[in-house]
Amino acid sequence: MTITGKIVAITGASSGIGAATARHLAALGASVVLGARRTDRLDRLVAEIGAVGGTAVAARVDVTAPDDLRSLVALAVERFGRLDVLVGNAGISRISTVAELDVEGWSAMLDVNVRGILHGIAAALPVFTRQGRGHLVTVVSTAGLKIVPTQAVYAGTKNAVRTLLEGLRQESTSGALRTTSISPGYVRTEFVDHAVDDPAVREQVQRDMAALGLDPGAVARAIAFAIDQPDDVEIGDLTIRPTRQG
Repeated sequence: MTITGKIVAITGASSGIGAATARHLAALGASVVLGARRTDRLDRLVAEIGAVGGTAVAARVDVTAPDDLRSLVALAVERFGRLDVLVGNAGISRISTVAELDVEGWSAMLDVNVRGILHGIAAALPVFTRQGRGHLVTVVSTAGLKIVPTQAVYAGTKNAVRTLLEGLRQESTSGALRTTSISPGYVRTEFVDHAVDDPAVREQVQRDMAALGLDPGAVARAIAFAIDQPDDVEIGDLTIRPTRQG
């Protein structure tokens, strides 16, 4: 793999897919720059990676705050001289029917899932342009491909991100920018713990995820593969679309 020596920033890195990706990429020789709100978990992850010979640094990042994303990118550049890849992984879900009118949940999903990705793009793109190269890897979801009841707004945010990335791909004609969208199905993470208020419904969703969900390590390996490979590929429940324009 060509991941050895790459500088990779990851949002939502304190658990689940983000933490698994940090461990996997660090094991492959990347230097990882980790961002999330739960700094205690980030600190433990940095220590864990360092204990086995990997390289990791971390900063508190709330993706709804543009300055936090700029700080994450700046940390990569200050510590390692550049940023090769930004993995936009942070995301939240609120599972409910539209008729339940969870307006607060809708706003939170828009802020994290859509604006958070835009804030990452705004932070990384000037650096990628200056360097003459860079790669945006974004974790989307199969929810954006197959719409089901109780996930309409969540799916809408994921469709929005898919559209944004495709538009960015078409606009990026210099050859400096590469974009990749990765769409997992169910993944066994803490993601659902705050997505459902009803305990019975939450328990059922957790059972479904335990029975059907991918291990987060599988998504981490897909992210690594996407970073390393220039061609489109589909693996199981994961749809990976690396694209280069120019």
